[in-house]
Amino acid sequence: MCVKGNKTRLNKYLADRGVCSRRAADTLIANGEVFVNGKQAVLGMMVGEEDEIRVRGTRVVGEKPAPVYLAFHKPVGIITSVDPRAHDSVISFLNLPERVFAIGRLDVASSGLLLLTNDGRLSERITHPRYDHEKEYDVIVDHEISDGDLRQLASGMEILGSMTKLAVVHRIDKRRFSITLTEGRNRQIRRMCEALGYDVKRLVRVRVMNIKLGSLPVGAHRPLTKKETAELLRFTLDRI
Repeated sequence: MCVKGNKTRLNKYLADRGVCSRRAADTLIANGEVFVNGKQAVLGMMVGEEDEIRVRGTRVVGEKPAPVYLAFHKPVGIITSVDPRAHDSVISFLNLPERVFAIGRLDVASSGLLLLTNDGRLSERITHPRYDHEKEYDVIVDHEISDGDLRQLASGMEILGSMTKLAVVHRIDKRRFSITLTEGRNRQIRRMCEALGYDVKRLVRVRVMNIKLGSLPVGAHRPLTKKETAELLRFTLDRI
């Protein structure tokens, strides 16, 4: 809670009110899309309840909301933009009464589990690369993948100018495998497969840490259970 007279960083203020994660807030600020008292905001500035804060023209109002934690089965073609006006974004697709944002990203051509929240601190902990949180994917490629290439995916390979972290890879059938990552570079699995000569035909995220996609239908969402939420918070917020 930001008591009148007290100040907090603008990115934290926006994250606490479910606008977006802190890192996404920094991007909005850097892009000139946030204004405080009619003036363009700058990175690192401090704000309080007495300030008028607008994001893309919409005023941010209200106290810090009750925490919301949702699992969503993102369809192919839906983007994870924080802009509710964006065409085919998660937020416009779901049209939820609560203000939430996606934890991390799942590229437009992929489907599967996406966590949604208004808890900026949790989002930061899950997406920050230093915490090594697991995300599991089910992948189908265009032709039979060799055992050697599966081992290469697991042991690390160079993409985007640096080596990927170790992964856990299991064959499911000739063209299908599961891979568990502890990082989330842009289009990472697709880039890794392309480097080995494969085209990804289907990519589904089936797990984020302790949360599983399970039988949740495509396009549907559900609140996390009390047990799931407690475990998720323990795995993230209790770790330094």
